[in-house]
Amino acid sequence: MEHNDIEIKKSLRINKLIEDLYANMPEIEADRAYLLTESYRQTEDEPIIMRRARAFEHILNNIPITIRDQELIVGSATISPRGCQVFPEFSYSWLEGEFDTIATRSSDPFYISEDTKNILKDVFKYWKGRTTSELATTYMAPETKMAMEHNIFTPGNYFYNGVGHVTVCYEKILKIGFEGIINEVKKALSKLKVSDMDYVKRNEFLQSVLISCQAAIDYANRYAKLAVEEAKKCNDKTRKEELMLIAHNCSRVPAQGAATFYEACQSFWFVQMLLQVESSGHSISPGRFDQYMFPYYEADIKSGKITKEFAIELMDCIWVKLNDLNKARDAASAEGFAGYSLFQNLIAGGQNKDGVDVTNELSYMCIEASMHVMLPQPSLSVRVWNGTPHEFLIKAAKLTRTGIGLPAYYNDEVIIPGLVNRGLTLADAREYNIIGCVEPQKAGKTEGWHDAAFFNMLRPLELVFSNGIDQGKQISIETGDVEKMTSFEEFFEAYQKQMNYMIGLMVNADNAIDVAHGERCPLPFLSSMIEDCIGRGKSVQEGGAVYNFTGPQGFGIANMTDSLYAIKKLVFEDRKVTLAEFKHALEVNFGKGIDSAAAEEITKEVASNLLKQGKQVTEQEIRDIYTSVLSGGISKEEQERLNYILDLISELPKYGNDVTEVDMFAREVAYTYSKPLETFRNPRGGQYQAGLYPVSANVPLGAQTGATPDGRFAFTPIADGVSPASGRDTNGPTAAANSVAKLDHYIASNGTLFNQKFHPSALSGVRGLENFISLIRAFFDQKGSHMQFNVVSRDTLIDAQNHPENYKNLVVRVAGYSALFTSLSRSLQDDIIARTEQGF
Repeated sequence: MEHNDIEIKKSLRINKLIEDLYANMPEIEADRAYLLTESYRQTEDEPIIMRRARAFEHILNNIPITIRDQELIVGSATISPRGCQVFPEFSYSWLEGEFDTIATRSSDPFYISEDTKNILKDVFKYWKGRTTSELATTYMAPETKMAMEHNIFTPGNYFYNGVGHVTVCYEKILKIGFEGIINEVKKALSKLKVSDMDYVKRNEFLQSVLISCQAAIDYANRYAKLAVEEAKKCNDKTRKEELMLIAHNCSRVPAQGAATFYEACQSFWFVQMLLQVESSGHSISPGRFDQYMFPYYEADIKSGKITKEFAIELMDCIWVKLNDLNKARDAASAEGFAGYSLFQNLIAGGQNKDGVDVTNELSYMCIEASMHVMLPQPSLSVRVWNGTPHEFLIKAAKLTRTGIGLPAYYNDEVIIPGLVNRGLTLADAREYNIIGCVEPQKAGKTEGWHDAAFFNMLRPLELVFSNGIDQGKQISIETGDVEKMTSFEEFFEAYQKQMNYMIGLMVNADNAIDVAHGERCPLPFLSSMIEDCIGRGKSVQEGGAVYNFTGPQGFGIANMTDSLYAIKKLVFEDRKVTLAEFKHALEVNFGKGIDSAAAEEITKEVASNLLKQGKQVTEQEIRDIYTSVLSGGISKEEQERLNYILDLISELPKYGNDVTEVDMFAREVAYTYSKPLETFRNPRGGQYQAGLYPVSANVPLGAQTGATPDGRFAFTPIADGVSPASGRDTNGPTAAANSVAKLDHYIASNGTLFNQKFHPSALSGVRGLENFISLIRAFFDQKGSHMQFNVVSRDTLIDAQNHPENYKNLVVRVAGYSALFTSLSRSLQDDIIARTEQGF
């Protein structure tokens, strides 16, 4: 197929939709929480799966609906653009505690009215003792909860929220609609016998699916009726016709199979949006949109029912709608997921089940849609292999060159065998898509539990130096007095023991949360679109999917590599520094003390206490106290020795510069997380698999981590993903890519994340694009798994930080997602600015 590379300009309609979308701060609404609670109070004696279905039905029958001005694709979870609903069945106390601060916090603020607060306060009374988070807590071992309190790992993603992180069988709904699903369920019900040992469970589950699917149909009919009502009042002939066509579409889909591309777009959107209404999980990803939508586009183009211009406008509308969905998180989680992102990953290109490249016209149009709207969602990705058309990569590179941080690039040659190694059939693995940030899975068959936890690989290293003690408490196993260790092998073994112990506790936390979701929040609507829930007669949360995984991610590879290498070289090979000196250097933060603001607060407190004791404090004494606090009380001689240690560390080769000895060391470091993890099983009968990426949690979790032997100061960001630490990859982008490629990306089958930042001049002109594609090809030829890029100058980012009013539309790549730069916290902005700026 030859691609018709027509550049279609963004329409006035799309400009208006985007302008309205970002006109105000996102708002929290209470309708879903109120209706959910109202339903739960009426179904106290029913099985939980039926209560979930009836609550979903009650919500969809009664939640306020709206058709926004100029929309062609309708269906909104909230009345206010970018608003969000509340999901108290998972957790609520964090929101109640933030009622007065959520509108002014640094990351992802939300407006919440006093009326909404009052409604939610009354609703929350019902949920005390009934949430998944409270149940999960009771299932966790005491030592697990202690490890969480000390920030070794955090499973907060699903501890306080729904799971999400899934791609459903969109193509099935497009083909047969929910009426088809209902018929399938009725056939399954007809085969049940009341004497079957699992009749009760199967029957209740299947009945709940019937209720949920019918609720989705009825909800769409509400929109059909609303569109007719608005058309009657509309004086604009063109808009009246649009509204009547919207009414027609909503009366047919998603009840029936789609007959046109427009109907397919509307059907897709209802599914995408309603999944968000049922559960607060994020990373509900559209997957291979270009594949399941293409037959409808191709048929309409051939028959003349649609023009390419109108088709791309419909896609633009969907792209805007994907940014309309939103989610409120607690303040700490908002720091880790900053940018209001829902991580809705849409991927284009790649192979079919037979190993044939299936890049098509719609694959290119997905890139064009992202070029038009220039918004963070969808989190666009492209699949790359040796059969990928060069012009497709050129098109993708042109989008990258805009600086939006899209698309991300994924390597079929690594991901497909990696999934086969996890038990997927070759046909299923070839049809993988990406979930959320970087997590591969087979759509419509998988409950992957991706992003199940963040595991900070630097914290077990701290526990080696402290012999398992943190903040005066024995929170981990004893691995010996670090000052008495006589070989690197002994030190490294101690680190592995601390890692293994904490990984086991993380598994305990994840499994406890997993069980709690199965018992209190099964999702019949979601389960209706995942194989083989109907056949097995159980929800996704109870193990109904064909493939079941749990994928917590470890991060800190670069810092751990450089830290362990420094200890190996400086302590045990060159014998220039002792472990006792290293331990002291870390305790005093290499003599750098703490930041000035914190030092001022401590100084005020010390001076106040002295005054309370009746002691006079002169201005000179206050200055001396401040200087002492700021420096950690380090003498001049001691600081000189600490500076000498820092100089020795800085002279060592670092991960990210194509130094084989260091890079193979990084491979072994990654194994300390990935290999032990894959020995565990989850309650749904599936395997644990490692991911190596932090989303953006490397910044806030770095703020909870002390100094490390690589010279990283306390409470500063940890390196993101498998990327080199900021500023240490000094030999250029190819050297950095060569280093990252030496990791074992196959075993990290829940995804790896490699960030690079380029100055815009690096991708200028045809040669810049060709050089860029050559870099990707070379990295993938060496079996790297993923690459993503920021193409923006440091000066631009600094100016945007200082003058945000001039950069309202600046989108950057954060981690496995893009976000508006000005919506990010200052610390996260600083981390992006600090990344090495490469050029060819």
